[in-house]
Amino acid sequence: MKSPQKRVTLQTLAKHLGLSTTTVSVVISDAPAAKGIPRETRERILEAAAKLQYRPNYLARSLRGSRSMSVGILVPESSEGYFTLVMSGVEEALMAANYLYFSASHNGRQDLIDQYSRLLRERSVDGLLLVSTPNPAETDLPVVAVSGHSPKKGVTNIALDHRKAAMLALQYLKSLGHRRIAFVRGQNFNIDTDDRWRSIVAVAEELKIKIFPDLCIHLELHSWSPITGYDPVKELLSRTHDFTAIFCFNDIAAFGAIRALYDSGIRVPHDVSVVGFDDVIGASFSIPSLTTVHQPLVEMGRLAAETLLARISHPTRAYPSEILMEPTLVIRESSSPRPPTR
Repeated sequence: MKSPQKRVTLQTLAKHLGLSTTTVSVVISDAPAAKGIPRETRERILEAAAKLQYRPNYLARSLRGSRSMSVGILVPESSEGYFTLVMSGVEEALMAANYLYFSASHNGRQDLIDQYSRLLRERSVDGLLLVSTPNPAETDLPVVAVSGHSPKKGVTNIALDHRKAAMLALQYLKSLGHRRIAFVRGQNFNIDTDDRWRSIVAVAEELKIKIFPDLCIHLELHSWSPITGYDPVKELLSRTHDFTAIFCFNDIAAFGAIRALYDSGIRVPHDVSVVGFDDVIGASFSIPSLTTVHQPLVEMGRLAAETLLARISHPTRAYPSEILMEPTLVIRESSSPRPPTR
């Protein structure tokens, strides 16, 4: 019976090459100091590592450097849309830094947020990245949040300027002549809901746009499917058709709203304009394509990961408690001037 092949260590590789372990380690880990080593030597080290099937011992490295080269990420869920775009930016930054991540979905439950935070700490992650997630009860790790809305000492929050977002959408609808606007507010468990709604109310008052209580919808379904917007808009249509535009909490709800209008014989945008929020990947491909407030979600995810890595590497530096990101309005086919007959 063939005996198992002995693991090739850093020392074994260095002895094979006749080089110091420091030189080999610098090249293998692609450290900045590797640029000072002749190209021929770097190539010889990498060729030998591949030939001997050398695999770095990241556990040993983390023990020596007091880092696991991994972070924990907490998200409410991981369906396509908002979280897909944020995570693409996060992954890009972490991959560039040779960092691994562990992610966990908590479905808005504080008990799971606290439990998963503890489990991730037990796995020696170097920091926590929270996406639309309240702060855990306690943690001694560096923390960065995307849309956290929960100020806490030692936490940097990457947030959207919701007031500007509301201004962009409502100024646009007002310029099109819309005055009776239906509003779709987010679910109670969504961490963006209250902040975004407060901004909408303040901006509507500033622009002298009346918010009619009977035209306000509050999403309730614990889901990230278009059904979240479909059922409430169908219920609204059972009571009244006296509105010319709908401003939705997010694009997913907007997709459901458009379908509900279509099923009720109401054309978008000829009869009712629909404006979403987020600018998810499908927004430009829906029929009609969706006018929406664009959140720079990929950039927010990338900046969050880069900020977390900076806090891990330089914990004594001063970091801002909040970094505001700028929204833009993307005008597509789902919006048009108020119909003259309305």
